Amino acid sequence: MTADAADTVDSIAQIEASPPGPQVGAFFDLDGTLVDGFTATAHAGDRIRRRQARIGEVMGVIEASMRYRFGRMHFERLLVRAAGYLRGESLSDLDVVGERLFGERVRSRVYPVMRQIVEAHQRRGHTVVLSSSALTIHAEPVARFLRIDHVLCNHFDVDDAGRLTGGITKPVIWGRQKAAAVQQFSAGLDIELTSSYFYADGDEDVALMKLVGFPRPVNPRRGLAAMAVEQGWPVLRMTSPGKGSRGGLRGVLK
Repeated sequence: MTADAADTVDSIAQIEASPPGPQVGAFFDLDGTLVDGFTATAHAGDRIRRRQARIGEVMGVIEASMRYRFGRMHFERLLVRAAGYLRGESLSDLDVVGERLFGERVRSRVYPVMRQIVEAHQRRGHTVVLSSSALTIHAEPVARFLRIDHVLCNHFDVDDAGRLTGGITKPVIWGRQKAAAVQQFSAGLDIELTSSYFYADGDEDVALMKLVGFPRPVNPRRGLAAMAVEQGWPVLRMTSPGKGSRGGLRGVLK
């Protein structure tokens, strides 16, 4: 058995030894956690290839993404700016696009090991939740593929005709607001957060990591990686799907 395979077996064995039942939550971030990279890039790229995006939109998305990456734009402003480019679009049409792009561009980027981890929680009867700052058109196709029934994510504002207004439903789920959304969801279903798991890669996810009994950083960014060392949280390291040992864990869950 390879080291990657052994690590996979070990992490799944820990889940299989955990208490069964829906009172245990398993919360999964999307981008960088279940999927290699960012799902929204598939949509942006598709609009560019189909010449649906004007040059102002292309340059605006690039600029906003760079500003956010270097901490010069708040996530909510980035999300609203992206939604503004889609003002007037039909949400039902965008749902169809999201499903198509999942099959064409995103499905192959789902980490095989993370899919196994989701399935391990499902076998235990845990309440599995996709909790992401992504929008519905990006998050819901992944949830359907992984048979995840619960999705906490961001939603476009729509008018009475089902067309996008250019806004985002508030509060925007990100950082502490994601933690608050998970707390509210868990209270409604009697989920015990101290017995629950959270898998994520972002620095902004520290707030929720601190609420659960089993924080699981996945390929963590610098801030979350530092917090994991400080707190002694186990870290899961993944290779990109199709590389190495079939996208398996390349480090040790420790």
